[in-house]
Amino acid sequence: MPHSLMIAAIQMAAAPAPTVARLARAQTLIAQAVQAGAQLIVLPELFNTGYEYSDANYDRAEPLDGPTLTWMREAAAQHRVYLAGTLLLREARDIYNALFLIAPDGKLWRYDKIHPWAWERAYFRPGTDVTVAETPLGNFGLLICWDMAHPELWARYAGRVDAMLVCSCPPAMHKVAFELEDGTRFTADEVGPIARAMQHAGRNAFGALLRRQAAWLGVPVVNTSGAGYFASEIPLPRLSALLYGLFRPDLWGRIARSERVTVDASYLHETYIAAATGDVRARVPPGEEGFVVAQVPLLDAPPQTAGPQPAFGLSPFAYLYDHIGNLLLTPVYRRGARRHHGPQMAPVAHTTQRRWLGAALLTAAGLLVWSFIRYGRKQRGL
Repeated sequence: MPHSLMIAAIQMAAAPAPTVARLARAQTLIAQAVQAGAQLIVLPELFNTGYEYSDANYDRAEPLDGPTLTWMREAAAQHRVYLAGTLLLREARDIYNALFLIAPDGKLWRYDKIHPWAWERAYFRPGTDVTVAETPLGNFGLLICWDMAHPELWARYAGRVDAMLVCSCPPAMHKVAFELEDGTRFTADEVGPIARAMQHAGRNAFGALLRRQAAWLGVPVVNTSGAGYFASEIPLPRLSALLYGLFRPDLWGRIARSERVTVDASYLHETYIAAATGDVRARVPPGEEGFVVAQVPLLDAPPQTAGPQPAFGLSPFAYLYDHIGNLLLTPVYRRGARRHHGPQMAPVAHTTQRRWLGAALLTAAGLLVWSFIRYGRKQRGL
């Protein structure tokens, strides 16, 4: 027989703060959600530290027996609930953005973020595998933030899960503003058609587009988010700003002189619980730190998908820019992890070597085609 589950989604202000203070805030919200009847509680991405692009992230990474996981186990046991959230996890040789689902008896399931968003790659390495958490409450599929924009990950959960748990903390990157050291600011509206195409598609990424994938799976979905306003310096500042402002040659000189570049935007404020139809059952208001609880029905067995998987609908340039960013920032991660935690950290993976080789071959092919075109035009006197 179908049964129902009381789920809570928590939205927390994402400005960085000491872990002790952030865990105390999370504890208050969890206690309130339990009072409202929650059996499963989902926290935002990096709820224990807040969200920014900073060298401090290397030191924020914790081991498995660190304070955050210890606190999560204690909170799940104390309140007799299942508790999910992500943190930067430091292992012997690498750092991951890891989502943990903790049972009241201390059992845990782990999922490592597979697709770091752009500058995130400077602080942790990608995971590889999806995770189905088989619990007495049901089978849960796990995703973190930008992973949800990759339809192949949703497809790997098809027919295997009763609900999807997505921990996110996304700044509204489709509306991000860059600020150079001299005070010059520019946004997507001002830097050409590619950025505007990404801006148009990004508005609904964590809303309707995400829910459409869960509805295709035929399961409820929980998405959490950060609140407040995001502002941070970025790694590889000149190159990052140049890639974004590629079609604004009037900015190139200013970018070249800028040793620091800051980005800022609001958060998307997409913390909600949605039914298997994609209809939102409950939502935390934009900008607020708080939670919602909703009762969602679950089937006795994971449903099968019906029809073809819907396209996600984002601009291909969003994926291209993200892929380029991941390639460029991999060495930044390696240097930072080794500087803070020793030379054994961040070994070169075979996948990284293949990606660099692929990028080099694509670049060489592009230059070759360009050279032939130039040669042909010269021969024709164009």
